[in-house]
Amino acid sequence: ESTQCITLPAKFCKNTESIDELVQQVSPNIAQNYKNQQWLSTRAILAAKNIDVNTINFTIQHGIPSETKTYKSIDTVENQDEVVNYPTEFLNTLESPGMPPHVLTLKIGVPIILLQNINPPRLCNGTRLSVKKMMNNVIEATILTGKFKGE
Repeated sequence: ESTQCITLPAKFCKNTESIDELVQQVSPNIAQNYKNQQWLSTRAILAAKNIDVNTINFTIQHGIPSETKTYKSIDTVENQDEVVNYPTEFLNTLESPGMPPHVLTLKIGVPIILLQNINPPRLCNGTRLSVKKMMNNVIEATILTGKFKGE
């Protein structure tokens, strides 16, 4: 019988009561382990909704002892005749699947995922990275997995 559902093996599923408990089960002692790229590359939490992803990211970052840096997107309307219909404040509230939020807060050492092909085959959509350095308009990161791991 086809239900069009994907069944995951039990060893990949963990039932928890809270986001904090989930993060602790998947990434125990993150404050001590986040600099270990091998350890970091073997952890992942998947979520279907952006609001859940944001909550999980906040919880993980809260456990990492480093300074935060906040980045904001620049949202504008190309056709100046449409500016009154799409104010910047409205554009900043949109959260599209596969896109980062308007306000993105990061810390050194947190895992991130590349959302756009930059330099195939090294830097492709979905590449897992670890934040190494944060500048005003650039984020320097190290590749966590695959053939180019460590670059």
